[in-house]
Amino acid sequence: MRKVQVVGFGTLTPATILIVDQLPAHNTGAIIHNFSEFIFDDAAIIACLMRQWRVTTGFIGTTLGDDARGRSVVRQLKALGVRGHFRLSKQIKTPVEVDVSDRTGARTYFWQRDKRFLDTLDTADLSLLRGAQMLYVDWYDGDHILRAMTEAQRLAIPVFLNLEHGHRDPDILHRYVSRATIVQAVTDSAQTSHRDPIHLAQKLLNAGAQTALVTLAGEGCLALNANQAVRVHAPPVQVVDGCGAGASFSAGFIYACLQKWNLEKSARFATATASWKVARIGLSVAPVAQIKRLANLLQVESQE
Repeated sequence: MRKVQVVGFGTLTPATILIVDQLPAHNTGAIIHNFSEFIFDDAAIIACLMRQWRVTTGFIGTTLGDDARGRSVVRQLKALGVRGHFRLSKQIKTPVEVDVSDRTGARTYFWQRDKRFLDTLDTADLSLLRGAQMLYVDWYDGDHILRAMTEAQRLAIPVFLNLEHGHRDPDILHRYVSRATIVQAVTDSAQTSHRDPIHLAQKLLNAGAQTALVTLAGEGCLALNANQAVRVHAPPVQVVDGCGAGASFSAGFIYACLQKWNLEKSARFATATASWKVARIGLSVAPVAQIKRLANLLQVESQE
């Protein structure tokens, strides 16, 4: 059997995405224009999205409840061809997530993060990592990710860490980034800061990352390594659903890494993937050739 190329490690949650014009005022309502259901969190999104590009993916995650929602998630993962040992337990209730996307591109989410549920990551079988080409983890799963990151290091597997705004905590910055190869971050939790992203990218490199990616919402991204820095501008798009934009960017960059593309081409492809996604409802990706055509049109600047 062909070995898994990309392994996602993290929380597994069924989610419902609601599309509205804008969030309502407190104690009022809003019209839902559309909705979609998918498997979250980001590690699972990436495993599912990359299957659409025929990448062999696997997932190591939390135990789900042996209930209707949990069994449905397992069926969906298997139908998509995502590999893994998916655990069900009568002692756990499958969590739920609700994401509300508005016309500004913002995403407001409601999720369950029960400690007992998260603790099941500590007993997950890591054998799927053997022979993999990339491990993906999220900082918001806490110290549960360290065991998988350490095992990936032992096996000489690159680690892609989604750090988001976790870089503000010096302890997290030190312990997580020192175990990662590629780190994706945002300037602040709402991605509204206008601070120079180069400062943040350099901070990630100083903490041990080999490649730093700073996503800037509708303004594109900055990609930096020891030899090069590029700023990629996102194309103008009509935002319909911003949910999963960050994970789509990650999936695009990981795909580029598998192809051994250079930093600029990888950042172009990742930005184009995220831009294509936000213009559509739900979580899917265009064919690689279509994403590449969009990527080639993007404005890029070298940063000194």
